[in-house]
Amino acid sequence: MNKRIKLLFSVLMMFTLVVLTACGTDTKDAGDKETGADGPVKAKIGVISYLTGPGAGYGEAITNGLKLANKELKEAGEVDLELKIEDSAGKQEEALSAAQKLMNSDNVDAIIGPTLSTEMFVVGPEADLNGVPIMGTSNTAEGIPQLGDYVFRNSIPETLAIPASVQKAIEKYDVKKVAILYGNDDVFTKAGYDVMKKVAEDLNLEVVTTETFQLGQSDYKAQLTKIKNLNPDLILASALYNEGAVILDQARKMGLDVPFVGGNGFNSPEVIKIAGDASNGLIVATPWFAQKDDEKVKNFVKNYTEAYGVEPDQFAAQAYDGLYLMAEAVKNAGVADRDEIRDALATLKDFKGVLGTMSFDEDGDIVMEPTVLIIEGNEYVVFE
Repeated sequence: MNKRIKLLFSVLMMFTLVVLTACGTDTKDAGDKETGADGPVKAKIGVISYLTGPGAGYGEAITNGLKLANKELKEAGEVDLELKIEDSAGKQEEALSAAQKLMNSDNVDAIIGPTLSTEMFVVGPEADLNGVPIMGTSNTAEGIPQLGDYVFRNSIPETLAIPASVQKAIEKYDVKKVAILYGNDDVFTKAGYDVMKKVAEDLNLEVVTTETFQLGQSDYKAQLTKIKNLNPDLILASALYNEGAVILDQARKMGLDVPFVGGNGFNSPEVIKIAGDASNGLIVATPWFAQKDDEKVKNFVKNYTEAYGVEPDQFAAQAYDGLYLMAEAVKNAGVADRDEIRDALATLKDFKGVLGTMSFDEDGDIVMEPTVLIIEGNEYVVFE
C-alpha cells in the first residue's frame, strides 16, 4: 500500500511540475511579446559607420542622427534599443569584419549601415546568410535591396534621384549637350555614372565627352579643360563630397560656369564648406530638405542643431528615420527576434518620418518622392 501511495505521489508531483513549467513558459512569452506589459521591447541594433578617413563626415552625421533618434525613442518608452557602433573606415574588409563581430559576438538583432554601397555589397549577403535584417540608410547604388530577403534601405536610389535632377535641369536651362565626369574606381560613383549615362540616352541628350578620375585625386584640370572646350550645357558628376567639392572649385576657377547635376555623394553641406561660392549651381535630388514646412522636420532640425551645433544633412536625416523604422519593426514584432523584425520591416507602409511618407516595396527598397535642390547663395534651396 505504501508503495502505491508513493508511486501516486510521484506521478502527481511530476504532473504538477509539467503544468507549472508550461504555465511559466507561456507567461514569459506573453510578457516578452507585449509592448508595455513588462516594459518596452528590448533589442540590440548593430551600426556599421564610416567614422574615420576621408569620408568620415558621412559617418559622423549618420551616427549623430541615430543617437538622437535613440534618445527620443528611449524617452517615448515603447522600445529600448541598444546601439553597438563599429567603424568601417569606408573599407569593404573592415565593414565585413565589423558585421561578423556584431552578428556573431555581439549577437545583435538587426544592423543599420554600412555607409557606402561598396561596403553593403559585401556585408548585405553576409547578413542575409545569417538571417539578420540590415538597413542601409545611405546606400544608393542599383541592386542593394536585391542582395537578399533580409536587406532593406531607406535611402532613395540614384535610379530615382538622378533622373529627377536632370529632368528639372533640362526644363530650366534647355539642355541639349552634357558632359559626364565620374570616379571609376568606386562602386558607388560608377553606379551613379551608369544611371547618368542611361538618363542621357533616354532623354536624347548629346554626351560630348565622358571623363574619369580616382578617389583621392586632387587635380582635375585636364578633364575640366577638355569639358570646357566642348561647351556642354550641363555637367553630370558622380563623386563623393571630397572630390566633388574640389572639382567644383577648380571648374569655377577656370571659368567653367555651367550648372552641375551631382549624384547622391554631393548631398552634403561639406560640399559648401569645402567649395564655398564655387558650389553654387550644383543640382541634386534628395528626400531631405531642412526648410520643409513640417512640424516633424522643424523639431528634428531644432533638436539636432542643439545637440551637435550644426543643422542635420541628408545622411543624418536618413539615419534618424532609419532607426525609427527599425524601432517600429521591433515594436510591431513585439520581441527581439531577427526573423520577426525582418517580417515586420517588410510590411511597414506609409510610415511618416522627417523624410516624408515611406513604405518598402517587395524587394525591400524605399518608396518615396525625391525633392530637387540647387545650391544658391551657399545654401540648398528648392530648384524651381
